Amino acid sequence: MAGYTITVAQQKGGSGKTTVAVNLAIHLLSQGHSVAVLDTDPQGSLGRWFMLRHEATGGDTGLEFSTASAWGVGYECDKLRKRNDFVIVDTPPKADSDLRPALREADLVIVPVSASQLDLWATEAVLDLVDRTRKRALTVLNRARAGTRLAGEIVAGMDGLAAPVAATALGNRVIFAEALGQGFGVTERQRSGAAAAEIAALAEEIVTMLES
Repeated sequence: MAGYTITVAQQKGGSGKTTVAVNLAIHLLSQGHSVAVLDTDPQGSLGRWFMLRHEATGGDTGLEFSTASAWGVGYECDKLRKRNDFVIVDTPPKADSDLRPALREADLVIVPVSASQLDLWATEAVLDLVDRTRKRALTVLNRARAGTRLAGEIVAGMDGLAAPVAATALGNRVIFAEALGQGFGVTERQRSGAAAAEIAALAEEIVTMLES
């Protein structure tokens, strides 16, 4: 049986797509799954992270890595799904024809939404594309400051969008950036911390959706 494809997408840059993709991949890996990550963003942030990981682990990354331009996404996903339980696709910060191939391959589209009105507005365009490809999506509040009025307002706005909101929000925590910059995920650097618990809870939500 072929594996699941999870595409992480958002129109606005700086939303935390690569951070979410990396940490989901590492957590799923820790649960005994085979995982591949596919970088379709010309900026190559996921690829840079993977090279850091390759150096830090002496080549024992635990993950399969590949890159593709828009036209090659279907081929790469098909190849990677045959060998892995999960394929996680990081995408360019745009909502146009370059994004559609990655959406078409997705079993589920994860849309990170940073706690700002700009990110909330940008999400509408991505979800419109997701709807056109007839795929399921899940929005995730990212870089949230718990208990703030702004976080509450953004979640309320997310509730009005054309996709469910994850029950798990990811906090605005330094450990996410620190682990990424070292080639790791938070669950490898702070296994009992709040950030690791958030990623584990989000991954559980995602797997439940995929299996339903």
